[in-house]
Amino acid sequence: MAATEAAGKLAYRIYRAVSYGAEPVVNLHLRWRRLRGREHSLRWTERLGLPSLSRPTGPLLWFHAVSLGEGITAIPIIKECMKQRPDVNVLMTTTTVSAFEVISKRLPSGVIYQFAPLDTPSAVGAFLDYWKPNAIILIESELWPNLIMGASENGIVLALLNARMSSKSFKKFSGPLLLPLISLMLSKFSLIVPLSTMQAIHFQLLQASPYIIKFSNDLKYAVEEFDASEGELRSIQDLKLQLAHRQVWMASSIHRGEEEIMLGAHRVLTEMHPDIVTILVPRDPQHGLEIAQELQKAGLNVALRSRQENLKPGTNIYIVDTLGELRYLYRLTPIAVVGGSFFSGLAGHNIFEAAAAGCAVLTGRHVGHFSHMVLEMQRLNPLSVLQVSGKLELEKALKELFSDAKVLEARRMAAKQAFRALSTGIVANVWSLLNVHVLNQALC
Repeated sequence: MAATEAAGKLAYRIYRAVSYGAEPVVNLHLRWRRLRGREHSLRWTERLGLPSLSRPTGPLLWFHAVSLGEGITAIPIIKECMKQRPDVNVLMTTTTVSAFEVISKRLPSGVIYQFAPLDTPSAVGAFLDYWKPNAIILIESELWPNLIMGASENGIVLALLNARMSSKSFKKFSGPLLLPLISLMLSKFSLIVPLSTMQAIHFQLLQASPYIIKFSNDLKYAVEEFDASEGELRSIQDLKLQLAHRQVWMASSIHRGEEEIMLGAHRVLTEMHPDIVTILVPRDPQHGLEIAQELQKAGLNVALRSRQENLKPGTNIYIVDTLGELRYLYRLTPIAVVGGSFFSGLAGHNIFEAAAAGCAVLTGRHVGHFSHMVLEMQRLNPLSVLQVSGKLELEKALKELFSDAKVLEARRMAAKQAFRALSTGIVANVWSLLNVHVLNQALC
């Protein structure tokens, strides 16, 4: 163990030296990203650790998630933290503009929201020196050496919630060059709550102490209602009225190339139901605009959500090229096909929001770390999630759902029941772990 720790410290010194030397290039790249709209035009300097808001007095907990999905996952536990410990300030960070645009509207009042610093010595040092968090709660797989080691050197308690690591990352970290570094980083945590038993095994194989690994359940099961604005509610209600007398299904979180599979299914379904509406929700809003342009060139009528276009007679395709509305839109459809799962190399998306809305849930075979969610739901009820292998299987499944009302209702009920069973008590369990293993240590 002493040899491994020494090797880990050496690896970190090398990483720190390289990241310090790379700072000028990293800063230039950040400015280039800003010019391309990939960083916030006004708040991009927060990525350098420079604050845009004042730090309130008193203890502070820092929650960090990389992007939109992980950030949404953190909100229920942030709410519980503020409820249980109103004396504690909460800072939330993410890295992407898309996350900022959505999460800034969803966070409880009083939460400080900033962009996360880049993992360079200067940015991390400036951020920690200014905000002085008592504890840092990282979501899923945000394992950055300068951040973790800098926090440890400053006596900041560390926790990792919904902890996961892709097979590719696990293989990389298991190698002789990186194992000492990841082992050193994991030794700095006071709490690791893995996403699944397999993830727990991965972290132990990377030499995380078994004493800090505690089990709860996937925080993505904690689907909570958000306070929508009057405009958002009115817009959803208007769309609901437009869909009231038409058959409808949705393909959500689709990646490039998957639209061809969904549009193929749409063509098959229009033969059965000429007035059917297919709602496409691409993962990237720009992809939605590109799909609309291609379909319009082919002479098809398309309605774009960003332009608030209505579903007129003869319009059968509705493209959602906006962010942050998925959980509301699921309520408008009896069937949800969750994308990011139909091609090798993809890793799936959260199917639980669709289940919470009472949709019949379908997804592809390439679901990555969401495989545990699929298996848990199917264990509770085999009808709760249907996995299909490609275009033909998807078309066959959709035809059955639209032609047999009893099958459709059975799958909708199964998904809803699985949601209720898996979502019970998750936030309370995670809060209890944080309180015992993090807050009691950080705020003593």
